[in-house]
Amino acid sequence: MTGAVAVAVAQFAPTAGVPANLDSIEQLVEKAATRGARVVLLPEYSSYFVDPFDEPLAQNAEEIDGPFVTGLVAIADRHDVHVVAGLLERGRDERRVRNTVVAVDRTGVLARYRKLHLYDAFGVRESDWVEPGEIAPPEVFEFDGLRFGLMTCYDLRFPEVTRVLADAGVDVVLVAAEWVRGPLKEHHWRTLLLARAIENTFYVAGADHPPPLGVGHSMIVDPQGVEMATVGTATDVAIAYLERETLDRVRQVNPALRLRRFRVEPLA
Repeated sequence: MTGAVAVAVAQFAPTAGVPANLDSIEQLVEKAATRGARVVLLPEYSSYFVDPFDEPLAQNAEEIDGPFVTGLVAIADRHDVHVVAGLLERGRDERRVRNTVVAVDRTGVLARYRKLHLYDAFGVRESDWVEPGEIAPPEVFEFDGLRFGLMTCYDLRFPEVTRVLADAGVDVVLVAAEWVRGPLKEHHWRTLLLARAIENTFYVAGADHPPPLGVGHSMIVDPQGVEMATVGTATDVAIAYLERETLDRVRQVNPALRLRRFRVEPLA
């Protein structure tokens, strides 16, 4: 489509091995790029994942310039795309890690995001193993006239996170997730992705792990909350074409961001 950016969500189940995960990512990126994708979003914990978390977690964490991100940059270079994926980043102590999402192209890292709200819910305590990210201005990247922002999984339940991205002029929010299965969790995932798109009048893309641990249903949603492309429960990619013209048209009809009367500020 002329004047549109092809964005892909790539759904897969990361394992406890960086080389194997990079191989899986390359296969999915190649598939997406062959179909025209220029930005490819992968799930949370794409570099390394075990369930449940255990002591070796921190031993498998890396610096931003470590082997996993270096591998992502090489994949982005080979396929001429932007790649966004979850990284198990080394933390400030020997026990806890950072849950980070990075965006790269062939030149290197364009943006990074450390998960703000840890998943201490539904019987899980992510904070036992992961340290929360610092509150800071959003890091964004731009491509073909669209501005992209990053966030992670449980942050989706906090609408102020996406509102801060809207304030930063973001047009597309890329959500890397491991949305744990459970009662009504598929419903929550879909509803929250749609709600974040509708209330901010921007595109939202979410990439999840497939069942049995994740809910799957990675998708791309337009600024009116319409599902443009969805994977389902397989290991696969889905692609949608995102247009500046659509954003402008929706925001002209529904100027919700301009009409609001409250701002978002961090708690003390």
